[in-house]
Amino acid sequence: MTGNVLHILLAAGGTGGHMFPAQALGDELVRRGHRISLITDHRGLRYPGLFRDTETHMVDSGTLSKSGLAGKIHTVFSILSGIRKSGRIMKENTPDVVIGFGGYPALPAILAARFNGLPYCIHEQNAVLGRVNRFVSKRAAAIALSFRQTRFLKTGAGRLAEVTGNPVRRDIVAISEHPYPRMGGDALIRILITGGSQGARILSDIVPDALSLIPNGFQSRLQITQQCRPEDIDRVQVKYRKAGIAAEVFTFLEDMPERLQWTHLVIARAGASTMAELTAAGRPAILIPLAIAADDHQTANARDMAGAGAGWMIAEKDFTAPVLAKRLQRLFNHPEELIAAADASRGLGKPEAAASLADLVEKVALGRRKSRDKAETGVGRRAPGSPSSERVMA
Repeated sequence: MTGNVLHILLAAGGTGGHMFPAQALGDELVRRGHRISLITDHRGLRYPGLFRDTETHMVDSGTLSKSGLAGKIHTVFSILSGIRKSGRIMKENTPDVVIGFGGYPALPAILAARFNGLPYCIHEQNAVLGRVNRFVSKRAAAIALSFRQTRFLKTGAGRLAEVTGNPVRRDIVAISEHPYPRMGGDALIRILITGGSQGARILSDIVPDALSLIPNGFQSRLQITQQCRPEDIDRVQVKYRKAGIAAEVFTFLEDMPERLQWTHLVIARAGASTMAELTAAGRPAILIPLAIAADDHQTANARDMAGAGAGWMIAEKDFTAPVLAKRLQRLFNHPEELIAAADASRGLGKPEAAASLADLVEKVALGRRKSRDKAETGVGRRAPGSPSSERVMA
């Protein structure tokens, strides 16, 4: 879009599953010449390298899933405080549109936008519409989806919905331009294990033990990269050292694109950002959905990928070292299955997701600006309470 520099406010926080797509969209909007700013919570500021040169505001938030009456009361007051602060930020730096990426950290900014008459969009990363997105979807100017079949999308909201995909970084998208790494013979077998931005203890418990069970001929070819929680690092390293398996263990992978490019197989949770990056890069995966995820959304995510032949799902209750070892041994004996799954994964990817979401946000923002300009000149003045942004049709 040329000649229309817009101010777009991003609302995201909590986990990397919300922050990473927000960053990918922000990069695309800046590339188009727009101004962006970010409202987040304290957790959203902890990810290295994200939003380095972006005007960033931290506001209070919380989750109503906290146990006990005192915890819930504290959360309500935190959200109210966040709404007030978000409102002040918006009055001082009026954005053309606000886009929320779900989760409670985005809620104060979205509600402040509603109370101040600003249009807002929401983006859903998972195959299940999250609770906050469900709550605010009725008044949204547009709803961006990552999956065509998204549970809990209310009847009638579909007219506002558009499947954009889940934005990922451009350096992840670029991986799909490279061929799948060679397998077979005595070539290295590179495996990436990640539990998402917060780590997953079950992967630290099971994966090293499973790899120690496979035949020595395969073990000698393994090159493992595993992301763990800080408290699990030492014991995981000891397990690999005792098994004689070459492994690097980290709490956070800043060079994820490079690691993913050379990976043959990923073992991971089924969070939305992980799924988007896997399919954008064209990498197969063994997926272990988090059993306690809200509305079991990770199982829905994993089924979409496994059903397309791009990976394999193992329920958490069935995830044991012998089960995983058996699956890995079969794949190492039949590398053609990994190659076929990589092709299927690439077929699921939406490398244009950041651009598609940026198009949608621009459309809403420009619609709001046109409506405001008309109101200021007295042309086409809208009635009180009527929407100020264009409706985006699916």
